[in-house]
Amino acid sequence: MGRWEPDAQGRLLSAALELFAEHGYEATTTAQIAERAGLTKTTLFRLFSDKREIVFQGQSALVELVRRGVSEAPMGANPSELMAGAIGLLSRAHTEDHRRTGRILDPVLAESPELNERAVFKRFAIASTLEKALVDRGVEKREAGILADLGVRAYYSGYELWVASDSPSPLADYVADELSHLEEAATILVRSSAEPATAVGSPRSAT
Repeated sequence: MGRWEPDAQGRLLSAALELFAEHGYEATTTAQIAERAGLTKTTLFRLFSDKREIVFQGQSALVELVRRGVSEAPMGANPSELMAGAIGLLSRAHTEDHRRTGRILDPVLAESPELNERAVFKRFAIASTLEKALVDRGVEKREAGILADLGVRAYYSGYELWVASDSPSPLADYVADELSHLEEAATILVRSSAEPATAVGSPRSAT
């Protein structure tokens, strides 16, 4: 049995972020990360398959929050409320430590195609889980897909603003604000599409 290491996952993440900031993602090795964390390479590879997985170690927990947010919502909640509840639960899980991590990690993500690919997969996993959870609660599939896209867009937009801000407001406030703006824009779009179209440049009736 391997030796138990207290908070090995957290130590590896902290070490990885420090090294990425110092040397860049591509130039950092798993051996360097393990050494900086005070752990062996054996321990690192027992927990993670590669350095990319160290960065995204919390993904499964975030996906589970989205699923729970929908499945545990009160009976009678409408589709929009189900989506908003799930995105709210996801947002409230983020702490100031996550904001500090984001400030270090975001520039690294921008420079690494490998990490960007993994980030795209993470976003897809959250969106697809949210869509499936909505369908499981009786929401029509097409509507569930639209709501999932809307909620995930609000979450990521709010996250970017939160990471860049020095305000003490929690992520949930930023995401709720973004979701409100997106829902308002969607309402305007639906309303305008229902109105009779007027041809551009058509002559006005003589009075």
